[in-house]
Amino acid sequence: MVGEIMNDITIVDNDLYKDYDYLEDVLEYTLKHEKVTNAIFSIVFVDDEEIHRINREYRNVDRVTDVISFAFEDNQDVRYNNIRILGDIYICIPQMKRQAVSFGHSEKRELAFLSVHGLLHLLGYDHMTKDEEKKMFELQELILNAKNIKR
Repeated sequence: MVGEIMNDITIVDNDLYKDYDYLEDVLEYTLKHEKVTNAIFSIVFVDDEEIHRINREYRNVDRVTDVISFAFEDNQDVRYNNIRILGDIYICIPQMKRQAVSFGHSEKRELAFLSVHGLLHLLGYDHMTKDEEKKMFELQELILNAKNIKR
């Protein structure tokens, strides 16, 4: 449809996790909630070794983590043919599984949480201060609850 406002979400699972059919709906809802249109971003599922390497190389943190976002708009508004290029989100699937067990909720909940968390980082949210953290985590809960993905 000409003039249709669309977002493009690419998920690269690297054969690490296959049960994520619901994820695009959650992410589209997040974009709609935040009034984001004509945007592109990707999510890449990685293992412990790869997220450790990325964390060490780009953040100087020598450990495994759950999610890392690279927001292209941190430096400037990146657009091509009026399409926002938001960036990339890397999610460590083994860490996601460990956290689901540790927090006592489903892998679906944890993967949705990490995906929304990463996307909100791409959209400029952060949690460096208590106020920022409160705002971001309340928004994450609002989005997940609206999609009936509860603890």
